[in-house]
Amino acid sequence: MAVLKVKFTKTRRDKLAQILWILNWVSVVSGVILFSLGLFLKIEIKKRNEVMAKGDVNSLPNMLISVGVIACIINFLGGKICYDCSDANKFSRWKLVMLPYIVCTFCFTFCILVGALMCYTMRNELEESLYLGLRDAIKFYKDTDIPGRCFLKKTVDMLQIGFQCCGNSGFRDWFEIQWVSPRYLNMASKEVLDRLKSNVDGKFLVDGVPFSCCNPSSPRPCIQYQLTNNSAHYNYDFLTEELNIWVKGCREALLDYYTAIMRSIGIAALLIWLFELSVLIGVRYLQTAMKNVLLLGDLEGDSDGWLLENSFVETAKYNINIIKNLGKANQISTVSGMNDPNINVQNTNCGKMNVTTKSIPAAS
Repeated sequence: MAVLKVKFTKTRRDKLAQILWILNWVSVVSGVILFSLGLFLKIEIKKRNEVMAKGDVNSLPNMLISVGVIACIINFLGGKICYDCSDANKFSRWKLVMLPYIVCTFCFTFCILVGALMCYTMRNELEESLYLGLRDAIKFYKDTDIPGRCFLKKTVDMLQIGFQCCGNSGFRDWFEIQWVSPRYLNMASKEVLDRLKSNVDGKFLVDGVPFSCCNPSSPRPCIQYQLTNNSAHYNYDFLTEELNIWVKGCREALLDYYTAIMRSIGIAALLIWLFELSVLIGVRYLQTAMKNVLLLGDLEGDSDGWLLENSFVETAKYNINIIKNLGKANQISTVSGMNDPNINVQNTNCGKMNVTTKSIPAAS
């Protein structure tokens, strides 16, 4: 029994073909939108590539870009097919192409759904990439004279100013590393030497942060050194007073930023998926209705259209059997009663003839 069978008159078939022709062109625009969203996300990730560890972060924008390009190609072809389907004579040349086209379009729409879901499931991968990337960037903040790392100081400073954040998880991350370059340390100073000797690794650690952590909106001048020493500043209490530096970590700030972008892209991709799915259903109805018209032989008569010719269970079993039988076409059947055709074949003995001696004439 056919699933969701609908009867179409010639007028309804023509209107359906015209509507699908328009919708396919709208789908081309949706493909451009997907491509643009993927390109935008890729550029945004590329901007802060220095503070991200290498991983699968680029898989989502690459997928959106690829799906967008494929959408433009498939829907352009679909528009041409639907335009020709208004004429039964023109449909005959697309008859063998439409079913593979529908299968390919179904796989393509499934990829759009996967891309939309990835926008909501990549948060953990993104957070890990940001954690590792920011950790290394802060670690090499002081290496302004080393090729390949000299740009990291500017990158981290611009990041902390732009996103109003400090450190990886918070401002205390700067307490655990030496972020002041050795070339700016006065080795004749007793305070510097004492700090270097007090650390096992010989690092210059201070309870201070770079200037880019300062909050310019604070009425008090920025306190970026001796943050935990109340006696070092007038009318200052580290535990109770609100610090005039950014408290939020840069990993959290960047994660919120990219999560908001990916959620917006995910909503757009879901809407495009629903639209593409509705167009695909319409094309399936058009294909089955036109196919039945040719089978009936009456191009002006009514015809039935459906999503599936049989029930879901029967269709699933049929497709599973096709998959199971793939590659068995060249195998010899070993079913009982069907033996090798070369076995037990009667041979004709053409080389020997049983002729009696009496039938041979004697020589005179």
